[in-house]
Amino acid sequence: MKRLFLLLFFLSINHFVFSQSFNYYRFETPWSVSTSVGPTQYFGELYSLWKYDEGVQPDWNINFAVRRTLGNYIRARIEGTYYQISGQDPPADPRSNRNPRNLSFRARNWEMTAIGEFHLKPVKRYNIDRDFFNIYGFAGVGFTTNDPQANLRGEWLALRPLQLENNPYSKYAIVFPTGIGVKYKANFWMDLILELNYRWTLTDYLDDISAFDVSEFYMDLIQDYGVNGNGPNPQRLQLAIRNPNFLKENGEPDVERIMNNGGRIRRGSGLDERFDGYLSINIGVEIYLSRDIWYNRSKKRNLGVRRYNF
Repeated sequence: MKRLFLLLFFLSINHFVFSQSFNYYRFETPWSVSTSVGPTQYFGELYSLWKYDEGVQPDWNINFAVRRTLGNYIRARIEGTYYQISGQDPPADPRSNRNPRNLSFRARNWEMTAIGEFHLKPVKRYNIDRDFFNIYGFAGVGFTTNDPQANLRGEWLALRPLQLENNPYSKYAIVFPTGIGVKYKANFWMDLILELNYRWTLTDYLDDISAFDVSEFYMDLIQDYGVNGNGPNPQRLQLAIRNPNFLKENGEPDVERIMNNGGRIRRGSGLDERFDGYLSINIGVEIYLSRDIWYNRSKKRNLGVRRYNF
């Protein structure tokens, strides 16, 4: 009888420990954080994949986000992104007639957005029960800094303060991120993520170019340039007109040719889509803020608890 009692006692202890080790993972983890990196592609006056075959001209970005589960299929996230974009005329499709402009830019911007995600499979579940694959779509709103630069004789100059088109624009622009993503469950507390995100914007000045030509404001540029570049702000004309047909041999703007042409020097692309945008394709990891991350595994070893991976 004593042996039977001891056997039942140890069986009950073993069942309790196993139940605790399994139930340990049966909890919801509504909060998570993620980080990702990937290429960024700009679309605007200096690049149009939609209309012309101009290859890929990628830069890069890095992203950090905080997520919260709101419903069975819905999650919300706040994220910050540092990204680089650029564009230049030399690789333009010849059909676009943009090569003679010889314009280029780069930008180093920060973006903040609030986004809602709708998942194909339920997300309000126990940590252990998350699906191995889950596809989702998302949309949101936010803002980005807008600080395009151009290179003049080896020096990168900020373009927004120069107002090359006599049209001031804000340091910040509204963005509307939209896209799709997929998650793969790596373990209890981590997912691998792959995401495609296109940002629609309400600005045509991510690249500092909007006007089709300079005919409306070329006299202001010339006045700022002065005689032989001795005016109050010669950089405006030097950066606004880079077409070799309107430059002297020393690379300075040919004021006489510009005036004889009436300023009908092409600047914009003439695309139907007036607003600029940019696309990112990121890969990263999402960490669920579960107590498993901080759980003292030495205690589990002392209790003889096995570690289960799903």
